[in-house]
Amino acid sequence: MAVAPSNPLRLAPEDLESIIERALEEARARGASQAEAAVSQDTGLSVSVRLGEVETLEHQRDRSMGITVYFGQRKGSASTADFSSDAVRATVAKACSIARFTAEDACAGLADAALMARSPPDLDLAHPWNVTADRAIEIAKACETAALEFDSRINNSEGASVSTHQGLHVYGNTHGFVGGYPTTSHTVSCVVLAGKGEDMQRDYWYSSSRDWHELEAAEAIGRESARRTIARLDPRKLATRRAPALFVPEIARGLVGHFAAAIRGSSQYRQSSFLLNSVGQQIFPCGFSIVERPHIPKAMGSAPFDDEGVATKDRELIADGVLTGYILSSYSARKLGLKTTGNAGGAHNLIVAANTTGGMPEMLARLGTGLLVTELMGQGINMVTGDYSRGAAGFWVEKGVIQYPVAEITIAGNLREMFAGIVAVGDDIDTRGGIRTGSILLKEMTIAGE
Repeated sequence: MAVAPSNPLRLAPEDLESIIERALEEARARGASQAEAAVSQDTGLSVSVRLGEVETLEHQRDRSMGITVYFGQRKGSASTADFSSDAVRATVAKACSIARFTAEDACAGLADAALMARSPPDLDLAHPWNVTADRAIEIAKACETAALEFDSRINNSEGASVSTHQGLHVYGNTHGFVGGYPTTSHTVSCVVLAGKGEDMQRDYWYSSSRDWHELEAAEAIGRESARRTIARLDPRKLATRRAPALFVPEIARGLVGHFAAAIRGSSQYRQSSFLLNSVGQQIFPCGFSIVERPHIPKAMGSAPFDDEGVATKDRELIADGVLTGYILSSYSARKLGLKTTGNAGGAHNLIVAANTTGGMPEMLARLGTGLLVTELMGQGINMVTGDYSRGAAGFWVEKGVIQYPVAEITIAGNLREMFAGIVAVGDDIDTRGGIRTGSILLKEMTIAGE
């Protein structure tokens, strides 16, 4: 008689919920006062080609179950990739064993039951792309070919790639909450080179979306990566100076990311942030706004609830330049004597409001004479002091017109001063990630060159 496998290749949402319920029942039976469990399964396909030949072809299939138990204020966690009943029981037993040997932590425990997402919205986050490996290779080749044919000076490639992933994450706890939702993400990208000898330049472009129908055409991505590469040929160095700096949207996103990291609850209670105890303070100029919008359909950062089952909701983090609150999980909130903001696992769709219309041309006009930053290198950021120093490349601009590419420079400042010195935010918003912002113009930065 045939026996059904204990680990079928792909499980339905109700199967994952059943695994969570078994794990929670086992935790209760072993005396846990509270417990939470998360089960996920992910599948994906990634291909890359270089100079017309397939370089990599990867099929991904991952799964995991994690259980956390609480015996009063003692906590223990364990995980497994085996979903069989015996493995689930053994994993719960291991978590319970660990909890009995850990120190008590007054802030440990589940998020409050009243905060659970009892009616989570459908955010349209799953659009599976049933693309075959052969078809994905064709798309990647078309992307790279368009780049190589764009200009005779494009003479090499680091490759084009296509990836598609879909996942299902289910979370449950002993408050009676069990919820999950599927997600997908798809990306097409290309990196090419131009020039000779020491003057080799490279650049890239990519398109990423929850819905594969909304990806840019592969050929358009290839041509844009080539256009950007050609624009960087024959770069010059700059003499050291102070000047205004304009960050393109995909680079400006990093500035907002540094702000988000500085106001995370963990950074606050560990006292490792340059924005320590800054709620109510003027961080950005008057009129500047950052909001969190977790429920944007199809957005990369959307989520109906956080990693603790807490319902997500719209909120304003920066109002008229003033910090209104932190990014908190239930644990970090308790450490700070505050209430969770539904951000266990991070923020969901941070949006910087534009205050300038007209896109990049208008922002270049606002820049006048200064540096357009299109690439940053290195990790020279001190989150405790806010000191900022990174390698950069881009273009020198005079009277709102790009004059020539620049390379081998370093830009430096202090993040708190940089935030306060923001002059304008463009409406050329990049929507490819969980932070949505246009280009950001800073009043002044130190540019270290020759």
